Amino acid sequence: MLYANSGTSPRETLQDSPHVASDAVWLDLVSPTESERGVAERITGLRIPSREDLTEIESSSRIYTEEGVIYLSMPYSYWGADERSHITPVGFVLAEKHLLTVRYEELPAFDTFTEKFSHSGLHGSAEIFVGLLEGIVDRVADVLERVAAELDTLSKSTFKSEDLTTKRSLRRADRELRNTLTQVGKCGDTLGNLRDTVLAIGRIATFAQQACAEWAKPNLRDRLTTLRQDVASLNDYDQQLNGKVSFLLDAVLGFINIEQNNGVKVLTVVSVVGIPPTFVVGLYGMNFKDMPELGWEHGYMFGWAMILVSVVIPLVWFRVKGWI
Repeated sequence: MLYANSGTSPRETLQDSPHVASDAVWLDLVSPTESERGVAERITGLRIPSREDLTEIESSSRIYTEEGVIYLSMPYSYWGADERSHITPVGFVLAEKHLLTVRYEELPAFDTFTEKFSHSGLHGSAEIFVGLLEGIVDRVADVLERVAAELDTLSKSTFKSEDLTTKRSLRRADRELRNTLTQVGKCGDTLGNLRDTVLAIGRIATFAQQACAEWAKPNLRDRLTTLRQDVASLNDYDQQLNGKVSFLLDAVLGFINIEQNNGVKVLTVVSVVGIPPTFVVGLYGMNFKDMPELGWEHGYMFGWAMILVSVVIPLVWFRVKGWI
């Protein structure tokens, strides 16, 4: 879809026709078709980068100027329908009179700013661009707070004072640890995507502050400086949360190893306890003619006693040593 925004009225949907919106300051292209791209290029006279251009990873391909027009692109982290973090490319084409944005997903930060933009009376393309970046930063901050709250919940659940082996079944403990490990992994994946977005915004803000210095208002340069400071603080917070993810990941893996060791310990105890009675049964199961025990009146009971004693003594020994 192709949306035109003038700043004095709600955004307008432009159809695939030679429509000329002379008062449009911001054109927002969402998964544009070739005809919609053509309409936007005719309205603004600006070249619109393709999706392949927006997914380039070189810095020289993400931030550059071309005949006085600023071309910017970034990886944008968003929540998909599957409640997982995904990355989608977002592009900005900033000129003195027009701002073009190109995206391929419905992004809440854009929708929120669109509602604000329709009643703000903003007119300059640079002012719209800075406001949009501020909205994206606010959205990233909200997601970081959400991830921090989820990590705090996982931390309390992981280190709660409950004996995994005695108060819960091993199957239940294994299921809970696996679920915790999955949640920690999702948080780590989200933080990794957010970090890409935060770093990209920092580069874009720095480049735009210098590139549009001639025609941007002085207050916009101050806002971009503040935006860069916010990005730096978000980057530090992201690193702090990544450290917490690593700590929780190590802790959960440690608990899983403990559970596995407990299982191996049980098998070890069973195998060791089974050796003495096996020896006794094998000893008295030999079919020699001159075995004196064969004529004992209480030989059968004596054999059972030997088996039971050979089982109890190792169990008592393991218990005294604290191994079981």
